[in-house]
Amino acid sequence: CRHLARMAAGDISALDEYLFKKVEKRGIPEAIFIEDIEGLCKTRKPTDIVARLQDLYSKYQYMQSSITAQRSSLRVKLPDIKTSLETVEHLVQKRDSGDGEACEYTYPLAENIWAKASATATNCVCLWLGANCMLEYTLQEAQELLVHNEEAARTLLITLDEDAAFLRDQMTTTEVNIARCHNYGVKLRALQQKDGAAKEPAPAPSGGPSAGAPASFVP
Repeated sequence: CRHLARMAAGDISALDEYLFKKVEKRGIPEAIFIEDIEGLCKTRKPTDIVARLQDLYSKYQYMQSSITAQRSSLRVKLPDIKTSLETVEHLVQKRDSGDGEACEYTYPLAENIWAKASATATNCVCLWLGANCMLEYTLQEAQELLVHNEEAARTLLITLDEDAAFLRDQMTTTEVNIARCHNYGVKLRALQQKDGAAKEPAPAPSGGPSAGAPASFVP
């Protein structure tokens, strides 16, 4: 059983060389357009090739859902980071102006609920880090952190957009390969059925003499 398993694994690895290339940069396999379907199907069943291509396509779909979720999350976080950065920059300007008067601010108390509060100039601010965790920073540290987070989020979003475009191309190539292999399999089965029907003996004509009976019979 282990020997058969090793043979099956080796056969799959050999087949994968014709179907996709491993790309280390993106982590997304690059699909290969199969030009010679007939040549590839000489040593393998079309159904086996289609099954492997469908498995590859399922992996592409999983990657696509993961990238879509990351892009959606970043598009939600970016406005929050930008708003927080603008607030910190306002506090820095307020501190540097030397004006000791308190300012009135409007802040979200809950979803669709806003409240007003007054605060004087300060050198510290608290930032939400996620998972119900808040940490106090100086204004300079908070500004540097938010600028870094915004740049990292925008860079990652650009990378995810490029990965999504690259992934769509691989999915399209795989869909074409699946269709061509499936159609060739259907054509091959039709030819096999036609050849099998041609080799079958023709049935004896009805009403004719049965095998072994004399040509004529006189009672």
